[in-house]
Amino acid sequence: MTKTKTLAVDAILSAMCVVLSYLSIDLGNIKFSLESLPVLAGALLLGGWSGAAVGLIGTLISQLLRYGLSVTTPLWILPQVVCGIIVGVCAQKKDFRLSGGQAIGIVAVGELAVTVLNTLALYVDSRIYGYYTPTLITGMLAVRFLLAVGRAVLFGALLPPLLDRLRKNL
Repeated sequence: MTKTKTLAVDAILSAMCVVLSYLSIDLGNIKFSLESLPVLAGALLLGGWSGAAVGLIGTLISQLLRYGLSVTTPLWILPQVVCGIIVGVCAQKKDFRLSGGQAIGIVAVGELAVTVLNTLALYVDSRIYGYYTPTLITGMLAVRFLLAVGRAVLFGALLPPLLDRLRKNL
């Protein structure tokens, strides 16, 4: 794929990331969102650099629009960037030819990394801004990880057929 097409696809996926972040369900310290779907698509389609770029740009714009700029903004952006890198590097090692089980496994590792890093960001943010309580982090940790596994299975099952169609059209 040409650099121009890659840049265009990354831009579209970044915009999707922003839109999907607004369609999230926020329940206290639990956020159910599909915003990692475009990050994963970019990573599985174009590799780690594209996954990281989509995660960086999409999450940065969504963070700035929703919460503004703060000391912890980079911490809230980092999880999607790391997810894009992990999933993209793993996909590249398999020449972007993943079975359904491999896709679910790689996406699960990425989603679990997002959950761990978001939990860390929540901890640091709560300490800096004074809303920390021990149950804020530990109280819903199991639910956060179950949601990550659920998203991984959903995305891991949906993405391979969708990306096959995209590859044919690109």
